[in-house]
Formats: sequence, C-alpha cells, structure tokens
Amino acid sequence: MSATWNEIQRVVFPQDADPDVISLYVDADVWAKVGDREVRVSDRAHLDDVLARDRYRISAGDRVSFASYFNAFPASYWQQWTNVAQVRLSVETSGVGNLLVYRSTAQGVPQRVVSEPFSGTVRHEIELPVVTFGDGGWYWFDVVAGDAEVIVADGRWETDAPEVRAGGASIGTTTFNKPDYCVRTLEALAGDETVRDVIDRIYIVDQGDQRVVDEPGYDAVAERLGDTLTMIEQPNLGGSGGFARSMAETVEAGASDFLILLDDDVTVEPESIARAVRFARRTTRPVVVGGHMFDLLNRPVLHAFAETVDLKPFVWHAQPRDETPHDFRFSNLRQTRWMHTRMDADYNGWWFCLIPTEVIRSIGLSLPAFIKWDDAEYCLRARDAGYPTVTLPGMALWHVSWLDKDDSIDWQAYFHARNRIVAGLLHSPFTNGGLLPRDSERWDLKHLLAMQYYPVTLRHRALRDILSGPAHMQRGMSTILGELRAAAADFPEKTVLRHESEIPMTVEGKRVYPVPSTSAGPQGPRGIPLVAFTAQMTLRQWFTKPAPKNVAEPQVELSKRDGTWYRMPHFDSALVSTADGSGKVRYTRDPRTFRRLLRESRRLHRELRKRWPELARQYRAALPEITSPEQWAPHFTTKK
Repeated sequence: MSATWNEIQRVVFPQDADPDVISLYVDADVWAKVGDREVRVSDRAHLDDVLARDRYRISAGDRVSFASYFNAFPASYWQQWTNVAQVRLSVETSGVGNLLVYRSTAQGVPQRVVSEPFSGTVRHEIELPVVTFGDGGWYWFDVVAGDAEVIVADGRWETDAPEVRAGGASIGTTTFNKPDYCVRTLEALAGDETVRDVIDRIYIVDQGDQRVVDEPGYDAVAERLGDTLTMIEQPNLGGSGGFARSMAETVEAGASDFLILLDDDVTVEPESIARAVRFARRTTRPVVVGGHMFDLLNRPVLHAFAETVDLKPFVWHAQPRDETPHDFRFSNLRQTRWMHTRMDADYNGWWFCLIPTEVIRSIGLSLPAFIKWDDAEYCLRARDAGYPTVTLPGMALWHVSWLDKDDSIDWQAYFHARNRIVAGLLHSPFTNGGLLPRDSERWDLKHLLAMQYYPVTLRHRALRDILSGPAHMQRGMSTILGELRAAAADFPEKTVLRHESEIPMTVEGKRVYPVPSTSAGPQGPRGIPLVAFTAQMTLRQWFTKPAPKNVAEPQVELSKRDGTWYRMPHFDSALVSTADGSGKVRYTRDPRTFRRLLRESRRLHRELRKRWPELARQYRAALPEITSPEQWAPHFTTKK
C-alpha cells in the first residue's frame, strides 16, 4: 500500500518587494572562507527572480541554495517533538541543471545526500529519513542551472506520518490603538488560502480608543473573512487581559484544537501560521509551539533563537546569548553553525505562540499581569503540568523592536518588578527565591545611583502589592495604568524636553557641558572594582549635597547609551537623551530622596525574603482561582 504524503511546509518567497528580506528565503550569495569565518564574495539574490509566491528563477550558470530560514527544513525539531520519521521533498524544476539535497549535523557541517540531474520540466520527489537529528540538523536543497535559466516551482516538504490531532486553530490578537497593523494582518491572513484552511476563528480584542472597525480597509477584509472574524471591545487590561479574553472565547466556542496568539504591531509571514498548526497536529504530546521574532524596522535581524529563564536569579535570557540578535544579511543558515544545534526553550513570547486548547482547559488563562512576564509564567506553568514549549525555526513574524524604548524606567517598571517576583513565587525551586530578592534590590540601587527615582517608587509599590497577597492582582486591573502614569507628575525626570527652548543653557547662553570619561568599559565594573565603585558612589549619594550650580543647570549632557548606572553617579545632574531620540530628560541628584528610597528598598526586600515561603504558598494556592475564566469574566464585561 503506497504512503499518503501530506504537506507540512511550503517553499515560499517574499510577498512584498523588500530587498532586505530576500536572504530569509534564498541564499543565492557566493561565500568564501576568510580566516575562521565566511564572508560574502558576491550577491546574486534579486527580487526580480521572485516570479510568484511559489516560483523562483535561477539565471544560467548560477547556483542558488534554499538553505534559508524560511525554506530549509528543521529536521531536528520534527524528530524530537513529532511522530515524523521521514519527509519527502517535492519540487518542480524547469530547464537543465542539477538538484542537490543536503543535510547538516548539529555542528553545522553540511553533507550532500542526493544529486539529481534534470532536463525539461521535472517533478522531483525525494524521500529522506528523519531519524539521525537528535541534537540538531536541517535538510535543504540547492539548484544549479545549466546554460539556460531554471525555474523552481511548487516546492513542498511532505510527510507520511498521520496527524495525532486534526483540529484547526483560532487566532487571538490583542490591540491598543494600532488599527492599521491589525487590518494589514487580517488582509495577509485573508489572502492566503493555505492559512484559511487551518483557521477556524479570528478574535481581535480591541482595548483602545482608535477602533479597528473604523480603520480604512477594515470593512473590505471583514467581508472577505465573514463569520471567521469576531471583533471584541473591552477595557484596556493590557496584553494579558486581551490574550486571556482570546483564551476564554476559544475554549467557550469549542471549535478549535489550538489558539494562536499574535501581537498587534506585527507583520506576519502567513506560511508560518500553517506550519504552526501542522507541527502541532503531529506532536506526540500537546506542546506550546512558539514562533521567532524578527525586527520589523530591521527585517533581516532575528531577536533570539530560544527564550529561557535562569531560575536562580529568575531572569529571562535570549539564546544563544552571545550570538543574538542575528543579522541574516551577513551570515545565512549555511554560514551560521550554532543555528544547526537544536535549542530547547523554556517559554515563547506571545508575539506569536500556539497553545493547544487542552492546555488552556488544564491550567487556566493568563496570569492577570497586565503586561510583562505573562508569557514566561504561562509556559512555566504549562511545563509544570507536563506541556513543554518548542520554538520552531521557520515559523516567524516581524515585530516592532523594544530596543528603542525606556520601558524599565517608565510606568512599566511596576510590572517588570511585580510580575517577575510573582512568577518567582509561583515557580522558583530555590529556598527564599534564590538570588531573585538580592537581584531585585540591586536593581533598585542601580536606578537610585542613576538618579532615577520614579521607577524605584513604582518598584516599591509593586513590592507592597506583592506582600499584600495574591488577591491584589485581580483588583484595580483597569485603573492601575492610570495611577502609575499619574504618579510621574511628581518626578521632574519624567518630563521630556523636546524643543530647543526647553533645554537649559549654561555659559553665555550656550550649552557647554563636559564630556565624561570612564574606564569602566561598555558593561560597567566587575568583581572587586564593582564592590568598591558601589560603596564609593553610595556614600557619595548618601552624604554629599549637589553643588547649587549643578542643580540650577545640568552638569553634563549624555547620550542614552552613555547615561548608564555606572556613569551617572559621578554627576550631580545630567541631561540624557531618550531611547527613541525624540527628546532629552533631566536628572538631578536628591540625597534626601536617595536615602528614603534606599532605606525603603532594604526594608521591603528584607520582608520579602523573610516571608517568601509563606507568600509562595499563598500565590501557588491562589493561582487556579486568579487565572480562572470566572475571575476574569467581570473584567471583560466592564465598560470602557
């Protein structure tokens, strides 16, 4: 009896005419080894050669590799997590040339496994085992054109493995005043038939006052999607509140086996949606399947290959830490050896994440965190219940980067602090939270040395709320953002100076500030020098008063990159650029505030350490209730 082969991954090409993304789909460059690294000798990838979504032209005499992020096959992930034991490459070539199939080892060493000459129009169907990729490795193919051009078309990776579960997916997107992004995402989903085949429902949870339904283009795409699309309006409950609503709606509807969470400020590669569902249908047990994030404003740059949580200090890390972000313009899949090792994740960001509805029924909805740590906590909770997380290469979108944001020193400082510690109370295996309380106190000191009193004030509010018990997380969810923002009015450092007339002048009406020098290096002091520096600067901040002239006018002007915790303590005041470059912020040293907040930091963290076992029991016992649909429901129905 012949096997039935089903598509699990299409060979696709860019939908738009952006030359920056071509390297994510094909590697047509010529590379040479120089020393210990590969360098690009010439670039033969051209958008003109993309003839259609599934057709690519190779010029006479050229060789093109499809060892690319979106078109190579990540065999190690399929071997590790699914029932797939073999795949078939099915692709059509027209012209005269040679089709070469390669695999890689976990160390990134390429090995040619098939060579098929062709002439005329040929459908290649090459069966390949998926049994020796335990630690890593990919499959891909190259095409070498003869004395005339070759057309590559209708490429597919297929499997004969049956589906373990056959349901479709709902999509849940939370948005706050980004209606244009939402409409573009809906248009991308509506325009791809393969995606339409695996999607049951699309939920847009609109929490803003710039309504998606009022955006130009919405009516047309809503008509195309018909009953598949559901618009929901609710108060701003943050990302966790919007995604919790999508979870609740999907479970209640009972139509889908999976829910795919998508951020609003993204551009999605629609093929990734189909890949997520096809992978999840064949996993040997239910798993959370996450997608990668590329930078929307620098599109060949990958944020991370896997996300992990270091449990002792309880901090998240992008992996591999020394290799990401990664720019595919300068090193593609064949040249990036670390990318061939399978990397296991602790969690995946909710910019793009598939969650089986079985998992939602089992462990509940999102933590009522508003923003920050909701995705990491959920995946750790799922793992504790037996549902691991897989970040699948070839499944990705483009997301607005947070690298140009000041979120650790604005109102989000509250959520950074609170939700990290709550997640630690819920999941840390270490006595008294391991290194988490000490690290949290260290962050307070860094902010204080940098004259950043507002974020420390919010962090202390977070600690007081945590110490009050888990019930606080469901209280005031729709009002807390306003309260945190209103508190900024008490801190001059939160006033952004955007116009020249607002920026202080010094000598004879000119801005003349000394340029600081430092030997601390780009990461600041380490080891014994760090201890000495911290003691010296803490004593300076505690006991000395700023010079009156430095209170009247900024003592120094610094770029955002230079306005660090280890440079700022040298000065009484500073003018520092905002992260987005749109203005400047003035910081002024205040010894009285420094002493008050440092004392409070010591007191709160001492109480946190003392009460950690008790608090951990309380939060863990309350988790099923505060993440239940019943607890979330009143927030969903509150009027804006």
